[in-house]
Amino acid sequence: MKNIIDAIHPTDPVVMREAAAYQDRLLKPAGSLGQLEAIAVQIAGITGRLHNRTERKIHFLFGSDHGIYDEGVSGSPQHFTRMLMEFYARDAGCGINVLCRQAGVDLKLVDMGVKDLAPHPAIDARYRLMPNGTENFARRRAMPRETATEAVKAGFELVGEAKEQGFQIVGTGEVGMGNTTPAAACIMASLGIDDPELAVGRGGGLTDEAFENKKRVIAAALKRHGPDPDDPLDVLSCVGGLDIAGMTGVFLGAAQHRLPVVIDGVISIAAALLACKIAPPAQDFMIASHLSKEPGSGIAAERLKLVPLLNLGLRLGEGSGCPIAMQIVDDALAVMNSMCTFDGVSLESEYRKKLKA
Repeated sequence: MKNIIDAIHPTDPVVMREAAAYQDRLLKPAGSLGQLEAIAVQIAGITGRLHNRTERKIHFLFGSDHGIYDEGVSGSPQHFTRMLMEFYARDAGCGINVLCRQAGVDLKLVDMGVKDLAPHPAIDARYRLMPNGTENFARRRAMPRETATEAVKAGFELVGEAKEQGFQIVGTGEVGMGNTTPAAACIMASLGIDDPELAVGRGGGLTDEAFENKKRVIAAALKRHGPDPDDPLDVLSCVGGLDIAGMTGVFLGAAQHRLPVVIDGVISIAAALLACKIAPPAQDFMIASHLSKEPGSGIAAERLKLVPLLNLGLRLGEGSGCPIAMQIVDDALAVMNSMCTFDGVSLESEYRKKLKA
């Protein structure tokens, strides 16, 4: 992992200052396009170029099952993980299929460990590290540390391949019944949160009784394993998921390869948090797509100083917020690339010096 960490550097502050100055010259009140301006400046810092495009987009969707499902923490049958991966692969009209198609995003399916999932040409099974998914972390560690490391490296390698293929922006998504439980556990472990009331949500929808059980299970597992908050691989090994580990690697890979990477909901942002623990500069490359209803997501976003672009009440998973947010990124870059400047149209701009943004 050290070679990965050493290769990650922050965004370029010089180019970002140039981009911010250029934004102020555009034919609009300074700051009037809000986050669109911030995105264009951020991506300039990522690439080292003032003008950028994200015409080639890729969205990684990691499938994995979770042993913690056995503790009654999900309201959906576990075999839905397999069925949904099969539907995605057949482009059967699931949410992420439709949204990626609409936004012109390539969907990349990765099987990290989905029970009984048959080979399919549209599913990358090179990283099927635990064919039946993780262990039940209420009783034992979710995975060996070596497996967690390999899962992180898998995500990292996938981004390297995407970069070589010419992709310019990356999205992160997942499917796995019960995976809001390891996500909340990872967030709590990483941030030293003891009270599950602060960070655990209902996921796909639980009864009151099942929700209380979910909180008890997470709290007991964290007490049992005592993961080291300063060691993300220990956190993943104790209470993580293969999907979370894979996305952690995607965030690190995006940072090393100087690509903007979009975060989805609570599972995705748990991985983002772990990636920033491994390599703090990775934070500079992240764009938060939407405000999740899961409380842990808001806590992680605040810690990472990320402002979600959208508040649409999404809770589908699959990375559904990413292709939507990528269209906003396109808009931000179009403004940077195509909008007129005050000097370009010979319009008086001296008065703007007295105004406040």
